[in-house]
Amino acid sequence: MTPMIDPRKLPQILYIEQSAEARSLVRRLLSHKYVILEAADALDGFQLAEETQPNLILVDYNLRQVTGSEAATRLHKILPLTPIVIISANLADGVRERALAAGAVGFIPKPIDDDFEAQVDAYLNGKVEILEDAEKHLQAYQQELVERLEGNVRQLSATVEKNKHLLQQNERMFSMLERRHKLLETAARVGQMVTSILDMDDLLKHTVNIICSEFNFYYSGIFLVSDDNEWAILRAGYGAAGRKMMADNHRLHLDERSMIGNSILKQQAKIALDVAGEESRFKNPFLPSTRSEMALPLIVQEHALGALTVQSDMLNAFSEDDVTSLQAMADQIAIAINNAQLMFKLEDATAEIVRTKTFEAIATATGEAIHWVGNKAAPIPGSVKRVREDLIYILALAAQAHELDLNNESISAAIEVIKEEAEIKGIDLKKTLAEMSAMKPNRLQALVSVESLMEDLDIAENSAVTILSIKEGLIGPARKRNEIPVSLREMIKDTVTGMGLPEGVVEMEWAEDMPNALVDPRQVEQVFNNLIKNAWEALGQTPDPKIYVNGRRDGNSKFVLVTVKDNGPGIPKEIQDKIWVSFFTTKGGSGGTGLGLSSVMQIVNQHGGSISLDSEVGKGTMFSVRLPVAKKL
Repeated sequence: MTPMIDPRKLPQILYIEQSAEARSLVRRLLSHKYVILEAADALDGFQLAEETQPNLILVDYNLRQVTGSEAATRLHKILPLTPIVIISANLADGVRERALAAGAVGFIPKPIDDDFEAQVDAYLNGKVEILEDAEKHLQAYQQELVERLEGNVRQLSATVEKNKHLLQQNERMFSMLERRHKLLETAARVGQMVTSILDMDDLLKHTVNIICSEFNFYYSGIFLVSDDNEWAILRAGYGAAGRKMMADNHRLHLDERSMIGNSILKQQAKIALDVAGEESRFKNPFLPSTRSEMALPLIVQEHALGALTVQSDMLNAFSEDDVTSLQAMADQIAIAINNAQLMFKLEDATAEIVRTKTFEAIATATGEAIHWVGNKAAPIPGSVKRVREDLIYILALAAQAHELDLNNESISAAIEVIKEEAEIKGIDLKKTLAEMSAMKPNRLQALVSVESLMEDLDIAENSAVTILSIKEGLIGPARKRNEIPVSLREMIKDTVTGMGLPEGVVEMEWAEDMPNALVDPRQVEQVFNNLIKNAWEALGQTPDPKIYVNGRRDGNSKFVLVTVKDNGPGIPKEIQDKIWVSFFTTKGGSGGTGLGLSSVMQIVNQHGGSISLDSEVGKGTMFSVRLPVAKKL
C-alpha cells in the first residue's frame, strides 16, 4: 500500500500559460509529485507568485500583455531567489539568450517531451544555464524592451487620440441626449400643464413663458385665427416685446406673406434657419434680434386653430429634435386651446340655459306665489262684506236706542255720533230698519249673530297671518346672520321638547366627539324645526311612527352631520327635485305654505353647508344636513 503524501510538504510550481490545453498537459505530467499553481495571464501570474511564493515558476514566452522575457524580469524583481524557466515554441536566434538575460535560469523548448519532468527536477535542484557574452545579449534584450515600449507608447498615443475623439463624440451625443431629454421633459410638462388650464388667457400666457424659459429662446408667441378667418391675431407674446404687440392688437393677414399665415393655411411647419433669406416672413420691428424662426400650426382634427411662433437670436438654432419636440408640444397646446374654447362655449351656453331656466323658475314661482296668496286672500273680501253688512244692521238697531229710556247722556251722545257718521258714509239707517222690520225673526237673528260676525273676523285674521308667514319664509333666511359656536345636540333637544310631540316618537343619538357648529342659532333652529315638523306630519297614517335624529362628525372633518329620518311613506322619486321649490307642497289643503324646505335649503347653503335627501316610497325619508364645524380657540 502506497503511503499518503501530505500536499503541504510538496514543492509548488507556478505555471503562467494562456493555453488551457498546455496547462492541462503540465498538470498531468507534474501533479503526482508537485503542487501545480496556474495563471492564464501575466498579471494574474504576478499576483499569484507574490501571494504563494512558489519553489519554481514556469512562464510561456508568448503571453498576451507581455513577452515571457518581460515577465521573467518582473518576476525576478518580485522573487529574486525563485528560479524562473521560460517555455517556448519560438526557437529563433536570440530568443533563448534574451530570456536568460532577462533573469530566467533556463529555457525549455516546445513541444514538451519525455525529458520535461527531469528538466523541471534539475531546475528545482539548482540548475542554471550559462549565458555566454551576457553583456551583448542583455543589450539586445534592452533594445527589444525599448522598441516594445516605443510601440506601446505609439499604440497608447493612438488610443488616447481615439479616446479623445470618442470622448468629444460622446460629449456631443450626451449634449444632444440631454437637450432631447430636456425637450421631451419640457414638452411633457407643458402638455400636463396646458391640459389643466381651461382659462384661455392663462393657458396661452403660461405656454409662451415656459417655452422661452425652458428652451432659452428669444421669443415665443401664439396666434389664433379670427372668427371671420381673415386674420391671425396675437393672443400671447413673451416678454416686453410681446406685451407691446398685445397692446397694439398685433395681427397678420391670413395669407402666404408671413410664416404664420403660411403655416396656418398649409397646416405645415415653416422653418427659417436664417431669416435674412426668408421672403415669406413678416419683419417685426419689435423683434430686431431674430435670426432663426419657426412657425408651427395648431391643428385639431384637421382644423387649424392658429400657429405657434418660436424665434431665436442665433443662426441655425433649430435642430430636428427641436422641431419634433415643439411640434408635439404644439399639438398638445392645440388640444388644450380647443378644450378651452369648447369650455367657454359650454359655459356660455350653460349660462344662457341657466338664465332661461332662472327666468322660467322666477315666472313659475311668481305665478305660484300670486296664485297661492290669491287663494289665501280670497276669503277676506267676502268676510269683510259680511262683517260690514252685520255692522250696518247692528248700527241701525243701536240708532233706535234713543227711543228707549236709558237716561244716559253718554249713550245718547254715542248714538248721535253713530247717526252722524252713518249719514256721512251714505248709510240710510231708517231704510235698513224698515228692511229689518220686514224680516222673519230667525233671519234677523242670523244677521245680527255675534258668532257669525266673529267667525268672519277669524277667517280674515287667519288669512292675514298665513300671508305674513309667507313673508317670513321668504325673507327670514336673508336676514343678517349672527354665527356663534352652537351645540346642535342641545339645540335640537330643546327644539323637540318645545314641539310637544308624543313621548317616544323622537329618538336621538349623538356621537361623543361631535363638535359644535358655527351657525346662527335662530336660523338653524328653524331648519330642524321644519324638518322634524315635516317628518311628524308625514307620519300621520303610519303605525308606530318614529323620527330618528342622529348627529356625528362628517367624513369631511370640517363639517358636522345631522340626519333626520322617519319611517313614513317616503317621497315619490318624481317629485323629489320639486320639494325644494318655493310654494310646492304635498300637503294639499292641510295648511302647508310650500316654503319650509325652500327656506331650509337657503339657510343651510348660506352657512356654507349642504342638505341632501334620501327617500324611497314605503321605506321612509332621511334628510342629511352638513354644517361647518366651529374652530377651537
